[in-house]
Amino acid sequence: MKKPDESFVCLYFSMCLGCTLHIAAQLINMENASSVKEFILLGLSEDQGVQKTCFVMFLFFYVIIVAGNLLIIITVISSQRLNSPMYFFLCYLSFVDICYSSVTAPKMIADFLVENKTISFVGCIAQLFGVHFFGCTEIFILTVMAYDRYIAICRPLHYTTLMTRRACGRLVMGSWVGGFVHAVAQTLLTTQLPFCGPNTIDHYFCDVHPLLQLACTNTYPVGVVVVAISGMIALSCFFILVTSYVVILVSLKSQTSEGRHKALSTCGSHITVVILFFGPCTFTYIRPTSNVSEDKSVAVFYTVITPMLNPLIYTLRNEEVKSAMRKLWSRKLGSEKGKVLLEVVFVQNEKCRWRVGLFFPATKDLSKGCCQCYREDSGADDSTAYVLSLTLSEPYMSGSNGHDTHTLLMSLFCASGPVYMVSMENKTNVMEFVLHGLTQDKTVAKVCFSLFLVFYATIILGNLLIIITIKRSEQLNSPMYFFLSYLSVVDISYSTVTAPKLIYDLLVEKKTISFVGCIAQLFAGHFFGCTEIFLLTVMAYDRCVAICKPLHYTSTVNKHVCGWLVAASWVGGFVHSVVQTLMTIQLPFCGPNEIDHYFCDVHPLLKLACTDTYIIGVSVAANSGVISLSCFVVLVVSYALILVSLRTRSSEGRLKALYTCTSHITVVVLFFGPCIFIYIRPSTTFSADKMVSVFYTVVTPMLNPLIYTLRNEEVKNAMKKLWSRKVKRSEK
Repeated sequence: MKKPDESFVCLYFSMCLGCTLHIAAQLINMENASSVKEFILLGLSEDQGVQKTCFVMFLFFYVIIVAGNLLIIITVISSQRLNSPMYFFLCYLSFVDICYSSVTAPKMIADFLVENKTISFVGCIAQLFGVHFFGCTEIFILTVMAYDRYIAICRPLHYTTLMTRRACGRLVMGSWVGGFVHAVAQTLLTTQLPFCGPNTIDHYFCDVHPLLQLACTNTYPVGVVVVAISGMIALSCFFILVTSYVVILVSLKSQTSEGRHKALSTCGSHITVVILFFGPCTFTYIRPTSNVSEDKSVAVFYTVITPMLNPLIYTLRNEEVKSAMRKLWSRKLGSEKGKVLLEVVFVQNEKCRWRVGLFFPATKDLSKGCCQCYREDSGADDSTAYVLSLTLSEPYMSGSNGHDTHTLLMSLFCASGPVYMVSMENKTNVMEFVLHGLTQDKTVAKVCFSLFLVFYATIILGNLLIIITIKRSEQLNSPMYFFLSYLSVVDISYSTVTAPKLIYDLLVEKKTISFVGCIAQLFAGHFFGCTEIFLLTVMAYDRCVAICKPLHYTSTVNKHVCGWLVAASWVGGFVHSVVQTLMTIQLPFCGPNEIDHYFCDVHPLLKLACTDTYIIGVSVAANSGVISLSCFVVLVVSYALILVSLRTRSSEGRLKALYTCTSHITVVVLFFGPCIFIYIRPSTTFSADKMVSVFYTVVTPMLNPLIYTLRNEEVKNAMKKLWSRKVKRSEK
């Protein structure tokens, strides 16, 4: 089973996707009829003495949540023994617990010390999204863990084939996607409601039921939908969990007493967590929309108590985790022990196999490295009865004189009989990559440093100027500018993924990036890049409807449609980047580790993988390339229709339409041209790739503000009015 440390990159950026939805909520609700700009939370208690006690208690609880769950994550990642699917899922559960409690606990703890417990409208919607996102994800992960235990106990012979690394990854990803879809549905239901007053919420965080009580409209249909989504998810998953554990208990009759005890010990901790989490959730969300005084106390269980108890339950009731923790921390204290560099398993026949490990001491002196070989006989009492130790010289470790570690390992078994099967565990030995950067000439690097620093500053300031102008101006309230503000947000995010690292590397000689950092950069690059592609396509659709069907424009591209189109762009980018990341992290990287680029991308990494990457290369072309090319075709067709429809317009109408569309076409050509060049071909790299990549990662995000302001009179006029108003205020 693959260690989950690389996969946590996906979790981090799924949180970033939630943050982008916060921006979506803010921009959508600017046009909402709500007059309420903030809410007042009553909190758990209004008694000052009780609040001080609660402050100390919940601060202690939150510290335990973060420390305990982090301890589990570190233990599972660091321990070689905890590599089964159960601990893979447990690692993700701990991560979700930290995120879930962090949505509500810090705000609740801070509110114990203040008298005026307020939260902005946007902050309230953000908190609602976070609670349902991480809460629903936890429900799905607990269900997945029950399925894992069911397969392990009821179908043990099929366990390794059913619960493969890929299947586990898909189950976890399905949990995250399910939580995201659920949270988006809940958020969109709430943001559509008008809030005219009052604004007092009898709770310590924002949730759907308290907000429905404050809406100045009939919320019965929305309340029914909330029950149908939240309540039924909680109840149906709980039913699946109960059924699975009933089947497990029935199947334990045929097990030995020792097997029953081990299975019950493992399942007992899981059942405890399920009851503590699902009980309060079912009570809160299965009933119709109504405000019960006990809701606050019940909510404490699934937002604070359960995330706090999870580490205790899974450690105190699990001998494997306790043993792994002892070994981990004793190994930290005793740093004299060596570190495994590579492990290879040679299967000689059905009863005998050899396990080989390359070690080096804590001093990292390669000349003192050693190779330990263990012969494991299935019929022997002592599985390590035959041990061969061999001191390696530095030439062997470095691979010089025609030798490498693979040749050395094979030579160890020349006298041990025929080797029928050789299999290497899919382990990545590369812990960091070396980036060649744009140039290795120091003089050119200094010039590039100044140049790209100016470019990046222009990207940030220019796109921020567009966002502020659109938000402040009453004239720029059409869908086109709604999409343009999102495009500016994406441009800032997209360039920030690569530009700061590029600028920093121009000043240093050794340009390194960690494995996790490399995967994070790959994920973010494809996430924001693909989102920008979809946004540009949406903007072309908006212009097509506005020019070709002007009478239907307001009804076709309304506020709700705009929100859905933007949300779909973000989801599309997220799904695309998850696919690209999962394809890459499955690959083993044994060395070399030098990337001839200034950031991590799929094609350069495929070249470094020590396995056949032809199928993955084709998948990359079918994923990235087809998205770029198909969206570009849609854009070309839409603008062709626009040009044809302009024949019937007046000269003034044609000029205005062409002015608007020309700026968009310029951006499209600058962005799509390099993307198609890079991603439409099979997995190959050219020396020109770095220069071409500069266009869509730096140049296009920098030119977008200039193109949309210099070629757009409405934006220029809005900017003039905005800043003239600022100057007048400052003079007064």
